[in-house]
Amino acid sequence: MQLKDILNDVPHKAISGEEQREIGKIVFDSRQVKTDDVFVAVKGTQVDGHQFIDVAIANGATVIVCENLPTQVPSSVTLIEVKDSHHSLGLLLANYYGRPAEQLIMVGVTGTNGKTTSSTMLYELFTALGYRCGLISTIRYLIAGREKYSSHTTPDPIQIQSLLAEMVEEGCTHCFMEVSSHALVQQRTAGISFRVAMFTHITHDHLDYHGTFANYIKAKKLLFDQLSAASVAIINADDKNGKVMVQNTKANVKWFSMRSLADYQVRIIENTLEGLHLQINDQDAWFALRGSFNAYNLLMVYAAGVELGLEPDEVIEALSAVAPVEGRFEVIPHPRGINTGIVDYAHTPDALENVLSTVADINQGQSRIITVVGCGGNRDKAKRPKMAAIAVKLSDQVILTSDNPRNEDPEAILAEMFGGVAIEERRKVLRITDRREAIRVAVQLAHPGDILLVAGKGHETYQEIHGERFPFDDREELKRAFLENESSGNPNG
Repeated sequence: MQLKDILNDVPHKAISGEEQREIGKIVFDSRQVKTDDVFVAVKGTQVDGHQFIDVAIANGATVIVCENLPTQVPSSVTLIEVKDSHHSLGLLLANYYGRPAEQLIMVGVTGTNGKTTSSTMLYELFTALGYRCGLISTIRYLIAGREKYSSHTTPDPIQIQSLLAEMVEEGCTHCFMEVSSHALVQQRTAGISFRVAMFTHITHDHLDYHGTFANYIKAKKLLFDQLSAASVAIINADDKNGKVMVQNTKANVKWFSMRSLADYQVRIIENTLEGLHLQINDQDAWFALRGSFNAYNLLMVYAAGVELGLEPDEVIEALSAVAPVEGRFEVIPHPRGINTGIVDYAHTPDALENVLSTVADINQGQSRIITVVGCGGNRDKAKRPKMAAIAVKLSDQVILTSDNPRNEDPEAILAEMFGGVAIEERRKVLRITDRREAIRVAVQLAHPGDILLVAGKGHETYQEIHGERFPFDDREELKRAFLENESSGNPNG
């Protein structure tokens, strides 16, 4: 490919050196550079790529894209000075892969919680109705049914454009994509025009990265600021920041709500462990998903389907057949049905409160609620005491345990969580650092009929400790604990 081909519509301040040249790949990690590659020097949170321009050239890069020009480079190297390397990287890659997003109907979902469930439901909805679709989510990347490994909520720009190109090659018409706040700030979605952008809601999260809640809101808002007049923004009217999201958007705004008049409305008729009976606009239906938070997700997906041209009846019918997303309020039954286990990805105060409120609503005080919960290391510390306080408020017994401690001391994390528990409530709390043991103890403490919630990891199949990932699956651990408790003859089980 020619350098001039990837520079199409990419704003730049200046170019020095040969412009008519063949290029290899586009990379932003100097260690991955090979002969004739284009190296884009981006400023990361930990490392500035400009420090590695010399390394990239030594490894064979013949084109350097950067914000700050180096003082000396070989005459054989082309230098391209840009205002924003992150933005330029996305545009360069879009050109390199043939602008695949322009050949797809792109739908982006952002918000603190609900992104995975909503984007996955959209994928399943349109797939069930005969469309070939792609999915980019926390749990998996899917290309017309073929799964690829997923490592981030929103992957890096190279992965994004590569995935979109594969979707086009496979004949996909739609792509449903989670769009994280990190990705928006880092402009990983540059070069992508979204036909529909959706806002679930926003609560406390990722302040370790954004610094303040105001910055977090601004990050989410970027998705809607960038929409064109041909786009549709689907916004949760029940979130006070919904109006903030679209105050500068050019898009056509559609509102959804459970509490007030809106373009799309939902009413919960029945909420059980088997699912939800809802009235969406003027239609009643039963859905396999559980919890009031999923009523919002279903409504938002319904709205997106209708806005994208589907008939309301066919949307309701298809959604009623959609199974719950793994690790999201996933019910793990006891072998003899005497207890109910629930595994959920809830790792923010709001998500944990939503899940526990749903459990309480379903339970109606008939039995005890036992919650096992932890907080991840190297992440927003401010939410730790809040999550413990919520767990204690809405549970009869709480076991604080390790989540993904990463490079932090798990005991220190538990101490910070425990600090949020009122003195008079501490009798309800156990601290068990070993997550496997915490789940076992929860099962041992359970009386017939009790509900056990294991929160924080959901679909994850690993535990990250000191930079290493060890196999660990809350769902399998809970099943194993149920079986072990049965075989031990524990009278409670």
